[in-house]
Amino acid sequence: MKDAFGTPRSLLILGGTSEIGLATARRLIARRARTVWLAGRPSPALDTAADGLRALGADVRTVAFDALDPGSHLEVLGKVFAEGAIDMVLLAFGVLGDQAHDEADPLAAVRVAQTNYTGAVSAGLVCAGAMQTQGHGSLVVLSSVAGERARRADFIYGSSKAGLDAFAQGLGDAMYGTGVRVMVVRPGLVQPRTTAARPESPLATTPEAVATAIELGLRRHSETVWVPGALRVVMAAVRHLPRPLFRRLPV
Repeated sequence: MKDAFGTPRSLLILGGTSEIGLATARRLIARRARTVWLAGRPSPALDTAADGLRALGADVRTVAFDALDPGSHLEVLGKVFAEGAIDMVLLAFGVLGDQAHDEADPLAAVRVAQTNYTGAVSAGLVCAGAMQTQGHGSLVVLSSVAGERARRADFIYGSSKAGLDAFAQGLGDAMYGTGVRVMVVRPGLVQPRTTAARPESPLATTPEAVATAIELGLRRHSETVWVPGALRVVMAAVRHLPRPLFRRLPV
């Protein structure tokens, strides 16, 4: 169960090698989280991620999970919840895709949509149902500012995140009053460690900053979290720009 400050003692990360997911796990382990499940495709990277968290003192377990195989989600994730209550699930998997390539290869575009949306719908419903059965839990869904309005530069990815965002909001309403909370996180451009030396893009963020915002959102019982917070105002304006003007923006 969560401690007196609302910090999860156990968490499941769907997308076990996600930089944001691992940054969040490290932060929550420092705040007394003790059990961490990393769900992802078996790989040396997943094993390395688990070893890194174990070194921080957590009981870390891995489970084979494939977002593109929704038929397996009920069984795979059901086994995790059967091992004990999960206070928090972080839905952190997703693929960016390659817009130019995917426009010319519809099957590649479909793969982006199936990973970011279809797989998330399946896993999200399974986890929400399991937490409802146990009587408590927080489902944190990593959306994206890209889902707020489709851009020419990444409308395949953006549309998949728009669908995920709408799904997560609706799921949150469906779970209201059940003891299960859904929090939607909308980061701007997340710069991984490999790009840390490059000049920052406007309103860019980092995995560590997103992890900090997630923890704060949990404590505040937030339903929506923007990272950085200024994006809330920026996107309120962008969302209502006339399309002819929006097309001319360098975004």
